[in-house]
Amino acid sequence: MKTPNKINLANIPTPFLKTQFNGSKFFIKRDDYTGVELSGNKIRKLEYLLWEAKKQKVDYVFTRGGDQSNHARATCIAASSLGIKSKLFLWGNENQNPDGNLFLDKLTGADIKFLTKKEYHSVDDYMLEEQNILKKKKLKSYIIPSGGSSPLGIWGYINFIKELSQQTDLTKFSGILSATGSGGTAAGMLVGQALLNLNFKLFLVSVIESKEIMREEIIFLAEKCNYEFGLKLKLNYNNLEIFDTFSEEGYKNIAPKKIEVIKNFLLSPVFY
Repeated sequence: MKTPNKINLANIPTPFLKTQFNGSKFFIKRDDYTGVELSGNKIRKLEYLLWEAKKQKVDYVFTRGGDQSNHARATCIAASSLGIKSKLFLWGNENQNPDGNLFLDKLTGADIKFLTKKEYHSVDDYMLEEQNILKKKKLKSYIIPSGGSSPLGIWGYINFIKELSQQTDLTKFSGILSATGSGGTAAGMLVGQALLNLNFKLFLVSVIESKEIMREEIIFLAEKCNYEFGLKLKLNYNNLEIFDTFSEEGYKNIAPKKIEVIKNFLLSPVFY
């Protein structure tokens, strides 16, 4: 088994706490405590991806997402701390007053290319085109996929399961509930549980894709990691329980009743 290297950027381990809401008791893993400007699940993946970028001695990292992407914000802040420039390819309106994550993107000096929803379907082509332009200028770039979800990036959540298993007895839990967008967090947890011979459900709320597409993407990422790193694991796809009916208002929109719910926890309004 090949285990990849990483740069230590996140404040981990994050707390594992017992809490309650509306009379129901449950446990919560506070990955919003991974850092202040780097908070959330993205930085766990970026620790591995930016180690590789640093190893390749790149001048730029590229990544993509919505104009309020948590991943894009975490990428340009983390890259800046390592002396690497960022170029972001964002789905959104260029003519807007930057706030939230977009404000932080600009604050780090990230170069931003805005794309329409139609153009964003070809975002990978735009990134490759820009990469070729930089090559002609003798500049190196490293492309980080949406959400940091790659066979390398998902090691952040393979090791998340190991970290969680050291905080509690996971054999006593029926499952873990998480949002899923690019599939990397879920794929990492699926591989992580197999690596530790654990068996529990992953209850996943899709923030943008249908459950069928999301399932395919998670399995593809998990199996590609399984192959590339010589893990030789038997992954239990039956542990994937995906829901795609919670975000009726669509990605980047949120109903007022949901805002009332997330006031109780630091959850991203982009997704819920």
